[in-house]
Amino acid sequence: MSQASAAEPSKDFTLSSNQGGNLRLAEQRGDVIMLNFWASWCGPCRQEMPLLDQLHARYEAAGFQVWGVNVDAQRKDADSLLAKIPVDFPILFDSKGEVSKMYGVAAMPSTVFIDRDGNVRYIHKGYRDGDEAAYKKMIKELIRE
Repeated sequence: MSQASAAEPSKDFTLSSNQGGNLRLAEQRGDVIMLNFWASWCGPCRQEMPLLDQLHARYEAAGFQVWGVNVDAQRKDADSLLAKIPVDFPILFDSKGEVSKMYGVAAMPSTVFIDRDGNVRYIHKGYRDGDEAAYKKMIKELIRE
C-alpha cells in the first residue's frame, strides 16, 4: 500500500448509484471513504467484493463507507456480477472512465482511502489474499483521527 504524498485533497465527483440517485464525494466529509475501483472482468475484484462488504458492515457505524466504482463500459456487466455477488455498499457507475482517470487508476482493483477531511491518504493497487489485514489497519487508523 502506498501512502499518498502529503495528504492530497481528493478530487470531487458525482456519479449515479445502484441505490438510487447520485452520490457526491464532497458531501461525505466527516466520514472515512474507501473508493474501490473495479470491473466485472477482473478476477481479484470479484474475490475482494465480499470482503469489502464485510468491512463496510463492520465499520459503518464508526463513520466509514465503502464506495465501489465500477468502470465497465456497460452497466449491465456490473449488474450481472452484482446479481451473483450482492453487496450492501453503494456501487457507482463510471462508464466513461472519467473518475478513474481523475484518480489515475491503472490497475484493477485500485483502492483509495480518503480521510474525514477529504484528503487522499493511501492508495492500494491490486488485491491479494491477506490484503484485508492492511485494509483494516488503515481503516482503524483513519477512523481514530
